[in-house]
Amino acid sequence: MSFVWTLIAALVSIWAVIAYNRLVRLRNQVRTAWADIDVQLTRRHDLVPQLVEAVKGYASHERSVLEAVASLRSQAVNLRSPSQLAEVESALEQALSRVFALKEAYPDLKASDNFAQLQRDLVDVEEHLQYARRFYNGAVRDFNDTVQRIPDVAVARMGSFWPAEFYQARDEERGAVRVEVAS
Repeated sequence: MSFVWTLIAALVSIWAVIAYNRLVRLRNQVRTAWADIDVQLTRRHDLVPQLVEAVKGYASHERSVLEAVASLRSQAVNLRSPSQLAEVESALEQALSRVFALKEAYPDLKASDNFAQLQRDLVDVEEHLQYARRFYNGAVRDFNDTVQRIPDVAVARMGSFWPAEFYQARDEERGAVRVEVAS
C-alpha cells in the first residue's frame, strides 16, 4: 500500500514540475513578446522627432499638432502597462495621421524626400507593431489559459503566476488610422 502512495506522490511531483516549467516558459514568452512590442515602439518613438523636425520647416504655424505629437511620444516612452500604453499609442497614431495630412497643405513638404522616407519608415514600423501586438496577445492568451486551467491553476497559485494583461485599444480608437505614403 505504501508503494502505491509513493507512486502517486511521485507522479504528482512530476506533474507539478512539468506544470511549473510550462508556466515559466509561457511567462517568458509573454515577456519576450512584450519586449518585441517595446522594440517597435522605440523605433517609432525614434522616428517621431525626425518627422516633427521635417515638418517644422514647412508648417511652422501648425505648432499645436507638432506639440501634441511630441507630448504623446514623451508620455509613451515612459509607460510600461499594456493598457495605458495602448491608450497613449492610439492617440499618438491619430496625431501622426494629422501630421501626414499636413502634406496636402504644403506641396514642398509632400515633395520632400526626407519626409517621404520617414513616412515609409513609419509605415514599416506600424506593420511590425501590428504583428508584435498580435503575437503578444497570443502569448498572453496561452499563458492566461494555462494559469487558469485546472489542475495547472494549483501550481500557478503556489508559484505566484497571475494572468497577464492584454494589449488592446479602447473602443473609440479601434478604427484604422490612415497613413499615406507619397508616391
